[in-house]
Amino acid sequence: MAQGTVQVTYTGTSRWRRRTGEYASLTAALEAAGDGDILTVAPGTYRENVVLSHAVTLRGAEGTSGPVRIAPTDGVPLTVRASAVVQDLQVEGQDTASPALLVEDGTPELTDLRVVTRSAVGVEVRGAARPTVRRCTVDNPAGVGIGVIDGAGGVFEECEIVSAGQSGFSVRDGAHPRLERSRVHRASGAGLSVTGEGSGLEAVACEVYEVKGAGVQIASRATAHLTECTVHRTSADGITLDTDAVLTLSDCDIHDIPENAVDLRSRSVLTLTRSTVRRFGRNGLSVWDPGTRVDANQCEIHDSTGDYPAVWVSDGATAVLDSCRVHDVPDALFVLDRGSRADVVDSDLSQVRNTAVSVSDGATAQLDDCRIREVSTGAWFRDHGSGGTLSGCTMDSVQTGVIVTKGADPRIERCTVVSPSEAGFYVSAEGRGVFHSCRVTGSDGYGFHVIDGCRTTLTRCRTERCARGGYEFSEGVTSHAAGSGGGPVVEDCTSDESTLRGTAREAAPAPMLTATQQAPRQAPQPAGLLGTVPGQAPAAAPPARASRAVLGALDALVGLDSVKREVRALTDMIEVGRRRREAGLKAASVRRHLVFTGSPGTGKTTVARLYGEILASLGVLERGHLVEVSRVDLVGEHIGSTAIRTQEAFDRARGGVLFIDEAYALAPEDSGRDFGREAIDTLVKLMEDHREAVVVIVAGYTTEMERFLQVNPGVASRFSRTITFGDYTPDELLRIVEQQAEEHEYRLGAGAAEALLKYFTELPKGPGFGNGRTARQTFESMVERHAGRVARLHDASTDDLTLLYPEDLPELP
Repeated sequence: MAQGTVQVTYTGTSRWRRRTGEYASLTAALEAAGDGDILTVAPGTYRENVVLSHAVTLRGAEGTSGPVRIAPTDGVPLTVRASAVVQDLQVEGQDTASPALLVEDGTPELTDLRVVTRSAVGVEVRGAARPTVRRCTVDNPAGVGIGVIDGAGGVFEECEIVSAGQSGFSVRDGAHPRLERSRVHRASGAGLSVTGEGSGLEAVACEVYEVKGAGVQIASRATAHLTECTVHRTSADGITLDTDAVLTLSDCDIHDIPENAVDLRSRSVLTLTRSTVRRFGRNGLSVWDPGTRVDANQCEIHDSTGDYPAVWVSDGATAVLDSCRVHDVPDALFVLDRGSRADVVDSDLSQVRNTAVSVSDGATAQLDDCRIREVSTGAWFRDHGSGGTLSGCTMDSVQTGVIVTKGADPRIERCTVVSPSEAGFYVSAEGRGVFHSCRVTGSDGYGFHVIDGCRTTLTRCRTERCARGGYEFSEGVTSHAAGSGGGPVVEDCTSDESTLRGTAREAAPAPMLTATQQAPRQAPQPAGLLGTVPGQAPAAAPPARASRAVLGALDALVGLDSVKREVRALTDMIEVGRRRREAGLKAASVRRHLVFTGSPGTGKTTVARLYGEILASLGVLERGHLVEVSRVDLVGEHIGSTAIRTQEAFDRARGGVLFIDEAYALAPEDSGRDFGREAIDTLVKLMEDHREAVVVIVAGYTTEMERFLQVNPGVASRFSRTITFGDYTPDELLRIVEQQAEEHEYRLGAGAAEALLKYFTELPKGPGFGNGRTARQTFESMVERHAGRVARLHDASTDDLTLLYPEDLPELP
């Protein structure tokens, strides 16, 4: 029974006014009403299933308090089958199999409605219906917010879906609505979902957020156009396209997405114009499968929150970036797999922690007139079949401009590398490539570094102010006129040096350089990827300390008596073995790889660094430098990237020590398909293949390291011995503080030593205890408290400025 009355006003010109009057129910009023009549509904709850079959106006009474609620116990509360006008009502549904508001025909106008329901669909538009819906709110935690199906259309303006148990706004089966200035949030499915051939959506100035799923989902040959829309704070991908979907984004903003900001698959096509993708956890653009394509123009992709490439193109997909900016990301662009292609034009790639452009597994990339700066590697063509073209690009503030490895064969022309810290262009492992009219200036390493007999072609290239030399070749060079050879082909290349370093097959006068008769000069080898070259004269390292001096530095360390004995025993074995070989005697094979176990702050890194110096002083290692890495440096986030990262770290450590801290993290107990196992397998193979080039030390907690050594059958066999680093005693921690004080020109005043000894005795030694690190932090705290005390003295003496007293000690935690 209705709780209120319905006033029907007849608006026709006839004298017959039988329809005008007041009715006790909506059903009775509608039976009396005809086209053009106005039904004014008093506040109350109407337990009726209302059907509008005439072009009437149904509205709540103006100036009254309380809502007009249409709330039957089952079925569809309100059905519209005509070009009616509905205003200021609240529709409440309880039937989980039916919509709360159903629009089946006509061009009705629905304004200021509130749909509060737990129905299958909050508002459903179907068939020939083309409604105009303004300022409507849908709250349906049980099903779809608004669904437009079966070829229907309509315009939805300033609407809000405040909750949906499934998709917020769903379009399917050939429907094609328009959504303007609306908001969709708190949906448990996609915020906007468009599915099926012929289905389409136009959305303008809309916002999709707080969605437990994808923000926008286009699938199965559907199309959509989004303009000035914002998608953010989803739990899954921001936007997904699948199976021949087509989407256009103009002036949109996709941000704060934990997964892929935009993911395309199965021949989908995306066009982005003047749009921004930022703060994403995986890829900004993820493009998969043959026929899938993304075209981005004047877009910006930045501020990744994860460890994935900003743009990922694989499995035969295509990406085009024109006048775009990609910055503040781990890697900018990865192109993988034969048939995959990326074209980047007039774009900026900057502030990239690793590689700006990576091309592998037979993929192709073409960069024209791009600017790459503040990156580790500008472009890396990784393996056989991978290639493309870099034309007119500049690279500034990079470690290495372009790397070509493992048979990759790109063409690099009119590119400039400014101020690389390692090399402008680096080719190794049978990499090829054509370099034409390229320039390197201000390199801290080499300009062009070509090793391992790579058949690379350089024509009309130029180097200037390269610290280690403009050109470095491990094999002889030749020109086209000289015929085929095993090394690089060089024509008309110049340098501000007078010679081109490499064994010559043909000479040419300076400054025009094709080849020289001079043998390679020995120069310091780069600290990074370049490494030691087989067959090349050993690089001259900076003057190394004698082994006696390094062992003296080891002895000077506080505590670690058992560690010192182990290192000395190992050093003695290596030294005696060297002498026996010099005497023509057999020498025992000494495995130099080590396991360091113990708590944090017990000196493992320091000893590893000294161990490298000792081996260098004995001639066992070429340089003896230390490269320290952990899981984050070795393990990638996608298939194949872990082996690449591990290889890179190993190459940086060539001639020295690779120190892997918390190595057990590479093999977590609940690893499943964790990529850490790939790092271990790669490392084991590298240790076998290059056993003389690098010493590997793995370190971590004792129990965890015991488990780590059982992960791979080859792991334990690669390490000669385990050295255990015990915790420091309170006396040893005191000595560390005393050393710190002496180094910084402080002294311990009366009672300070005793107070420190008591402090370290009583200090909790839980999992967070840092041993030597804790001692140094304690000294730093004492200096800070000392400064606060002395700063208040008007005339401080030298003793005041240097003496630390018990009151300077921090409180026990």
